[in-house]
Amino acid sequence: MSLKERIQHVEERIKAACERSGRKREEVHVVAVTKYVSTEATREVLAEGIEHIGENRPQIAVPKWEALGGQGTWHFIGHLQSKKVKDVIGKFQYIHSLDRLSLARELEKRAAALGTNVTAFLQVNVSGEESKQGITPDTAADFLRETAELKHIRIAGLMTMAPIEDDPERTRPVFRRLRELRDQLNALSITAEPLTELSMGMSGDFEVAIEEGATWVRLGTLLVGKGELT
Repeated sequence: MSLKERIQHVEERIKAACERSGRKREEVHVVAVTKYVSTEATREVLAEGIEHIGENRPQIAVPKWEALGGQGTWHFIGHLQSKKVKDVIGKFQYIHSLDRLSLARELEKRAAALGTNVTAFLQVNVSGEESKQGITPDTAADFLRETAELKHIRIAGLMTMAPIEDDPERTRPVFRRLRELRDQLNALSITAEPLTELSMGMSGDFEVAIEEGATWVRLGTLLVGKGELT
C-alpha cells in the first residue's frame, strides 16, 4: 500500500469514528510518527499534506528537522530527559510528555532564554502500569497548580498511553478516564485557559480514542509505513 493509500485509509477510519461518536472531523488532528523512517520518507509525508510530525529521539529528530528546513509542526512524543530540552526547544512546538516538575522548569528556562513558547500535554499514567511514564491522576491538580505561573509553557491538555491490547475495546476505560480527568480539572479552574486537548490513541486503538474524545492521535507504521533510518 502506498503512502497516499495509507493516508486515505486512515482518513476513512477517522471519519467513521467521528460519525459514530457525533464529533466533527476537524476536532481530530493526526501526528505522523516518523521516528522509524528516514528523512526522505518524512519529506514525503509532509509533501502529502500531513503537517504534524512526531519524533522521540533528539539525536535522530534534530538532524531530520535541520535537513527538512524546519518544515511542518514538530511534536516530541517520547520521554524527554531534562538535559535534552536544549535540543528540542525552538524546534518542537509541542511536547506530549510533560511528566515531572523538573522538566517543566527546564522547559520554562530554555523557552524563556530563546524568547519562545511551547505547548505541552501533561502525561498521565491512567492505566497504572509500571512500564508507563506519567504522573498519577490524583496528583494532576497539584501539578497544574505548581506550574500555573510558568510564562512560556502552555499546558493545553492531557496525554496518556493505553496498554497494548489485542482487542482495542479494552482500552476504552483508559481513554474515558483521561477525558473525565480533564473535565474534572477544568471544573477546578486551575489553569488560565481550559484544558481542551487530549493526546491519546495510536495505530492499534486510535478509533476507540477518538470515540472517547481524542483531539490528537499518534500514528506510526499504520500511516507512514516502515523504513530504514538514514
